[in-house]
Amino acid sequence: MPRGDVVLVDLPAPSRQPGHEQIGRRPGVVVQGGAASPGLSTTLVVPFTGKQMASRHPHTILVRPSTQNGLHQPSVLLVAQLRAIDKARIVQTLGTLEQQYLEKLDLELRHLLDLPS
Repeated sequence: MPRGDVVLVDLPAPSRQPGHEQIGRRPGVVVQGGAASPGLSTTLVVPFTGKQMASRHPHTILVRPSTQNGLHQPSVLLVAQLRAIDKARIVQTLGTLEQQYLEKLDLELRHLLDLPS
């Protein structure tokens, strides 16, 4: 699956008492390109939340719904919740994130991971 795909994923609940990580079926964005790691059964995704108040936190991006991205409501990308998931947890592809949001996502990932610009 290509980097930038907006996908519906099933994020499992932790085996212990839940914390603040996102769980359940929700949209997410694939941030690991398939060509970079063709043999892996996992991929990196950033989950969305429909709670717009989450945008007050660092490393978040408000994304407006469109026919291109397949979202049905304004949603917040929770970049700080970047996670590796098994590709089997991807239920379906909803669309593709627009270039303007991908650029913001790249910037937030660089800040989060303390990578050079």
